[in-house]
Amino acid sequence: MEIGSASGDKAGVFTQGRRWLNALPVKFKDKVADTARNIKKVGQDDPRRVIHSLKVGLALALVSIFYYYQPLYSNFGVTAMWAIMTVVVVFEFSVGATLGKGLNRGMATLLASALGVGAHHLANLSGHVGEPILLGSLVFLQAAISTFLRFFPKIKARYDYGLLIFILTFSLISISGFRDDEILELAHKRVLTIFVGGCACVIISIVVFPVWAGEDLHNLIALNIEKLGNFLEAYSEKVTFTGFGDEYFKRTGDAESKDDKKYLEGYKSVLNSKTGEESLANFAAWEPGHGRFQFRHPWKQYLKVGTLARECAYRIEALNGYLNADIQASSEVRSRIQEACTNMSIESGKALKELSLTIKKMVQPSSADSHIENAKSAAKNLKSLLKSGLWEDTDLLKVIPGITVASILNEVVKCTENIAESVHELASKAQFKSVERTESPEKLHSGQPQNIKSAQMVNYSHVVVNVRESTMAASPSEISSAPKAIKHNMEV
Repeated sequence: MEIGSASGDKAGVFTQGRRWLNALPVKFKDKVADTARNIKKVGQDDPRRVIHSLKVGLALALVSIFYYYQPLYSNFGVTAMWAIMTVVVVFEFSVGATLGKGLNRGMATLLASALGVGAHHLANLSGHVGEPILLGSLVFLQAAISTFLRFFPKIKARYDYGLLIFILTFSLISISGFRDDEILELAHKRVLTIFVGGCACVIISIVVFPVWAGEDLHNLIALNIEKLGNFLEAYSEKVTFTGFGDEYFKRTGDAESKDDKKYLEGYKSVLNSKTGEESLANFAAWEPGHGRFQFRHPWKQYLKVGTLARECAYRIEALNGYLNADIQASSEVRSRIQEACTNMSIESGKALKELSLTIKKMVQPSSADSHIENAKSAAKNLKSLLKSGLWEDTDLLKVIPGITVASILNEVVKCTENIAESVHELASKAQFKSVERTESPEKLHSGQPQNIKSAQMVNYSHVVVNVRESTMAASPSEISSAPKAIKHNMEV
């Protein structure tokens, strides 16, 4: 019986092993297919990643000439590896990040090399016994001071990498100088090879399909504000609700589509955008003037706008929690506050989307002011309603949820007003262009002539005309043509 049982176990193990071997090609094929899909997805999410990979390969191929071109290798020798190492550690995704790292590495290497040479000559004057003691003391002192400086937030944000390179280079030059008489040649070759590698990174990063951190920050802030507006007031025909007000006061039992849920949850990415915004602003500060962004562009003001947008997102997060809360306000309470709350939500959403659009187009924000005034007017009406005596005979447990929602919406209106003020300040500092009367609304929103189809996709509910004292009065022909233009826009 034991022999039969052992033989049966062996047969079972053999059968399982054969099944595993037979399934191995299928599993391997599925794994390869999953990897291919992931690679395709990463490339499709941001095609610039593929271009960046090619740019890094090009930079490494160029600096490799130090090894394969004999005259260069004869002059630099094995120190040419510093050029390759520089490309590997300096080349970043954006121009600002590459410039920041390149300048940090170059200046730190130059300064540390000069101080290392000075420390070597100073140590030689102290005699054979005092030389190692002095060098060790200098290495300890510079490492301790540099490391302590890295704890300062402003220094860490912009010069942390430079301090690391300074510690490394000074230590290497000092130790090499203590054991090698050719310290000047070593420092010269190290600085030159790092300079060549850094220049290769910067030139390729700027010339070949540049990725500007400042432009990414600009678009990110505009997109975040737009997501907040989409929660409060949707605009897409594919979405069945018109914003939070419609979603909160809708009839019980209505089905929620996937597009509705996507718009309702789009704001959540704004809650965790602080780190990304600060990194982009830090990188953008290193970038030269480019395109619409001039030198010394007010990048810090974008961080202020982003902070206010996150404050608004926190209020929206609280509103979202009341959509599916266990305790809801009674239908009577909802009906009383529905009109005011819906107007506050819709007008705030429109204002936020107008502010997002003005940031994208870099024009003076004026059309959002009317929506903010409408939202403030609705909030004022709601306050008057709450102060009235309509709530005396109502159960407080049925009133509190609705009143809480109304209170949070009032805070959202205040946040929207703060965001508008910050965007006005940004427009003033960045010198956004003013909207002239000769520009049609289609041109403002789409940046294209009126006969372009993409301009017809924008819905215009109002027309804003900026009147300046310095401009001449409009002619009768211009005044007579205005109603026709408004009618054409409304039809579109």
